[in-house]
Amino acid sequence: MSDAIIEVENLTIGFGEGKNRIAAVKGVDFTVTEGENFGLVGESGCGKSTILRALAGLNEDWSGRIRLCGRDMDKKRPRALRRLAQMVFQDPFGSLHPKHTVDRILSEPLEIHGMDDVEGRVRLALDQVQLEPVHRFRYPHQMSGGQRQRVAIARALILQPKVILLDEPTSALDVSIQAEVLNLLQDLGQQMGLTYVLVSHDLGVVAHMCRRLAIMRQGEIVETAMAEELERGKLVHPYSRQLLVASRGYDRNAIDAFLDH
Repeated sequence: MSDAIIEVENLTIGFGEGKNRIAAVKGVDFTVTEGENFGLVGESGCGKSTILRALAGLNEDWSGRIRLCGRDMDKKRPRALRRLAQMVFQDPFGSLHPKHTVDRILSEPLEIHGMDDVEGRVRLALDQVQLEPVHRFRYPHQMSGGQRQRVAIARALILQPKVILLDEPTSALDVSIQAEVLNLLQDLGQQMGLTYVLVSHDLGVVAHMCRRLAIMRQGEIVETAMAEELERGKLVHPYSRQLLVASRGYDRNAIDAFLDH
């Protein structure tokens, strides 16, 4: 696929050694085109976040092939290539250093990567995520959950990556704030030409954000579908349909439709 910005082939990831080794991801294949929002969906422990960490260069214990922006990734990734894909984690409080101000949280990656105009880049990043200048010298505990997640998004954006990896980016937030953050991500994606890979157990969040999604179970992709197929309930694999019913809660019509298949 010539316009693919992410190519994953036979990706296998395990934890542990010898007979205690557990296969978390088992021979996964997928591609994501430039500018696309792609979702990875499944229940907790299915391997979706583990895939993100390998894409980000945070997990080196994998086999197969990972290709980003036309370049094959080694298990040990040079600093320059780490800029290609940046990650936003599930828990904004846990992912931000509690003793660092927002200014230091944002400026530190720039200094590590030797980028110029730190002052201007920090100001721009705060503006992009719609935070006021007053937030710049606050600590994470002085901010709301939604504001902290905006800082985490700013930190991911500040290195000008091509790909943003979103690991359940709204699940730790109040429902009232979730839509704001998702809409912000969509706006930023369009403005900056970003490619997103979104991991979630929430089919509603994925349908809102993504054009295409892969459904995972026990380390494997069981089905790839378009968002329109998800919305119409036109999923093929029994597990995918079961997941769809669960996402709708106690909906008698949805349950009857599932049982009729």
